[in-house]
Amino acid sequence: MEGDVDMAAAVEDGAAVELDDMKKRLKEMEDEASALREMQTKVEQEMGAVQDPSAAAANQTNREEVDARSIFVGNVDYACTPEEVQQHFQSCGTVNRVTIRTNKFGQPKGYAYVEFLEPEAVEQALLLNESELHGRQLKVSGKRTNVPGMKQFRPRRPIPHMGYRSRTPFMPAPFLYSPYGKVPRFRMPMRYSPYF
Repeated sequence: MEGDVDMAAAVEDGAAVELDDMKKRLKEMEDEASALREMQTKVEQEMGAVQDPSAAAANQTNREEVDARSIFVGNVDYACTPEEVQQHFQSCGTVNRVTIRTNKFGQPKGYAYVEFLEPEAVEQALLLNESELHGRQLKVSGKRTNVPGMKQFRPRRPIPHMGYRSRTPFMPAPFLYSPYGKVPRFRMPMRYSPYF
C-alpha cells in the first residue's frame, strides 16, 4: 500500500514539474509574439503602410501639386540621358527632376517625366511639343495624376489556340433511343467568331 502511495505522489510531482515547464514555454512564446507585434508596427510606421486618412489625403494633394508642375515626354531616344533632356527643357524654367522610365533590365522605355519648380514652366514646355531631340520628334503633354482604384476593367480574352469557351455550361445532347441499334454520335459545331 505504501508503494502505491509513493508512486502516486511521484506521478503527481512529475506532472506538476511538466505543467510548470509548459507554463514557462507558454510565457516565453507570448513574450516573443508581443515583441514581434511591436516590431511589425514599428516597421509599418517606418514604411508608411499605416497612415491616418488625413496623412493620405495630404499625400494625395501633394502628389497632385507635383503633377501640376510636371510634363510627360514621349518618343525619347533610348540613348538619351536625363542631363540631355534637362538641357532641352531648361529654356522653359528651372528643372527640378528628370525621370526616364526603364524596364526591369535597366533599358529605357522611351519616355520621361520632367518636373519643374514653378507651374508656369509647364505651359512653356508644352510649346516644345514636336521638337527634336537626338533626331526624334518629342511628344510633350501634361502629366496626369493617377487615382488609386480607378483602373479600367478589361475582361479576359479567350486564347485562340485553346478553342472557344461559351459562357453556358456544357450540356450533352439529349439521348435518342433508336429501335434500329446504335445511334451515331455527333458533335456540336464550333461557333466561328472572327473577332476573338
